[in-house]
Amino acid sequence: MLTAEKWLMKRTVKIWNLAWMAGMAVSGTLAIAMFVAPAARAQAPARFIGTVTAISGTTLTVKTDAGQSFQVDVPAGASLKRIEPGQKDLSTAAAMEFGELAVGDRALVKLDPDAPAGATQALQIVAIKQADVAQKQQKDREDWQRRGVGGLVKSVDAAGGVIVLTSGAGATAKTITVHATRTTVLRRYAPASVRFDAAVPAPIDAIHPGDQLRARGAKNSDGTSIDAEEVVSGTFRNISGTISSVDPTGLAFTVKDLATKKQVTIHITGDAQMRKLSDRMAAFLAAFLKGAGSGGGQAAGGAARPAGGGAPSGGGAQWSGQGSGQAGGGRGGGGGGDPQQMLSRAPAIQIADLKKGDAVMVVSTDGTTDVTAITLLAGVEPLLEAPAASQSLLNNWSMNSGAGAADAAAQ
Repeated sequence: MLTAEKWLMKRTVKIWNLAWMAGMAVSGTLAIAMFVAPAARAQAPARFIGTVTAISGTTLTVKTDAGQSFQVDVPAGASLKRIEPGQKDLSTAAAMEFGELAVGDRALVKLDPDAPAGATQALQIVAIKQADVAQKQQKDREDWQRRGVGGLVKSVDAAGGVIVLTSGAGATAKTITVHATRTTVLRRYAPASVRFDAAVPAPIDAIHPGDQLRARGAKNSDGTSIDAEEVVSGTFRNISGTISSVDPTGLAFTVKDLATKKQVTIHITGDAQMRKLSDRMAAFLAAFLKGAGSGGGQAAGGAARPAGGGAPSGGGAQWSGQGSGQAGGGRGGGGGGDPQQMLSRAPAIQIADLKKGDAVMVVSTDGTTDVTAITLLAGVEPLLEAPAASQSLLNNWSMNSGAGAADAAAQ
């Protein structure tokens, strides 16, 4: 019996030791993986595109749109090409010298697979000069202004390719019919994104009433009909309420939404457009919207629900990474009495200018409790008395306050 017990104890210890050793082997493998994996992740891919952020000797530092930075050596034998913004191939590319590259240029880098071990060397670089991008952006911005329309989607006939919009507010309110064909480029903003360059192809039946939409193409004389060459749409949210708290360091604040009676955290990025109305301007706009009656203001709104939408346009606020926003244009009016132009002339503010108790109206990404601001208007206490018409006013203004689509298209 004693011998059996000793044998059982020795056997148990042996099994435990084997299990412990196996566990250590697994842990060791995981530990090695933990050290190896980051190094592998930091390794540059075979090709990447981004913006040149530094040049030192023959070494470029390129930051991708995803935020990763890679350093790459450019040997004398590397192929360097320069293309114009919007080009799809290298058929018209011109040779360039390394010294012509500058910080701010866009660059597609293809690495040399035969480079010495441990070296990151470029085999080919295709660059777009920052000045060329700026010039293309300006041309596209002007084209969106001249040939663009925008508004809230009222109805969609997917089979017929017809989208009806409502645009403007009060005396500037009108209905716009957008005609789309199989050649029309249709894009839609990605969820929780305000970047035009992140918009993805989407069919016409992805567009819904209440969305914001902007189209560019051949329009009739009064801008009520357009044969669209390009359409961008998105579902966004309207938030109106009083600020509960502000976190300037975290670039966020909370608002109790008047529509849902719930707290919403609103994040501010460098793309957000923020302006504040003077007391006089707020009172004038409130009187204007009330004076328009349920006909003018309501027709402009298209929908009183807290959802708006985005489209391509331009200023640094909305829709693109570099000089984002929308290609502002296609608005009714144009004189000093145009309320949307009045909003554009209101002083710009920063999150540090906001404080608890301020009334704000926001067009944001879609979301329930956590959103990102696209446009924000402070000093709006009088406007909250006519929320539906005011939201319509804000939606249309947010779509026409920049040049993001144009800027992104230039890239």
